[in-house]
Amino acid sequence: MKHLNLTHRPRRNRINHNIREMLAETNISSQQLILPLFIAENSTEKVEIKTMPGVYRHTVKSALAEIEMAMNLDVHSFALFPAISELNKNRQATESINENGFLPQLIKEIKKQFPECVLISDLALDPFSSDGHDGFVQNGKIINDETVIRLGEMAALHAHCGADIVAPSDMMDGRVGHIRKSLDEKGFIDTAIMAYTAKYASSFYGPFRDALDSAPKAGDKKTYQMDFRNTKEALRETLLDLEEGADFVMVKPALSYLDVIQSVKNISTVPVAAYNVSGEYAMIKAAAAAGMVSETAAMVETLYSIKRAGADVILTYFAISMAQWLKQNR
Repeated sequence: MKHLNLTHRPRRNRINHNIREMLAETNISSQQLILPLFIAENSTEKVEIKTMPGVYRHTVKSALAEIEMAMNLDVHSFALFPAISELNKNRQATESINENGFLPQLIKEIKKQFPECVLISDLALDPFSSDGHDGFVQNGKIINDETVIRLGEMAALHAHCGADIVAPSDMMDGRVGHIRKSLDEKGFIDTAIMAYTAKYASSFYGPFRDALDSAPKAGDKKTYQMDFRNTKEALRETLLDLEEGADFVMVKPALSYLDVIQSVKNISTVPVAAYNVSGEYAMIKAAAAAGMVSETAAMVETLYSIKRAGADVILTYFAISMAQWLKQNR
């Protein structure tokens, strides 16, 4: 057999499984995955979300069981998203600062049952607002500063109830700095802020809004969520959030914004989170159901691509499935 006179043969480093494993540049651990949980007020049974097969709108009891399952697989971090009863929503979003409300009591109960878990509470008004927007609405406009003041109140309440990390997802200007000040003034100096730094106005959020019935009643979110055509804007938001005291910065969604994740990673001095959102999850599920792709292979490749782009932690509805895969393929 004749051989070409080649100086370089990159295939030598791919010749067998053990060499490929030794040289893998990107690795994921279960501890780097964050499981988002939808939990419904006054719910007596968990209900599968039609647009997100395998994901449920939980009761408190079923959410606790899901957390226990996840923690047994070394997934220790959970992002909470409450589905609030329509009866408790109004234009002032007063339920968002009700200490006896569903979300504060939920945080207390989870921390009571699983004190070692990491709880991440969402800060935005849309679950509590009859307008369905992340901020207060006045004459058809989203009001920035009054919303930020409310977010500071919410952050202090969630920290008081046991949240380890608060995650402002609203995209209002100046909210990270005000939240940090509000937390510190109340003595919650150890509560971290995971800022939704580059949250784009995306078509991939549809199933999430189905899960929480939180779509805007009028208009859209383009005056506060970012334009998907822009990258420099994401870098500006990153620098501002870092200056204001963010402990994490986040890019959302993930798959259509891998370049943004990498750009943010290059300038960030804190961990970078990426949110593998509901529409991205649903696409893999739909393609797998149609026999177009292997669900497991597509899940694994997707999450590794997000990690490879620069994410330190990943919020994903595949967290339990991925943790099971990691356990089987160590």
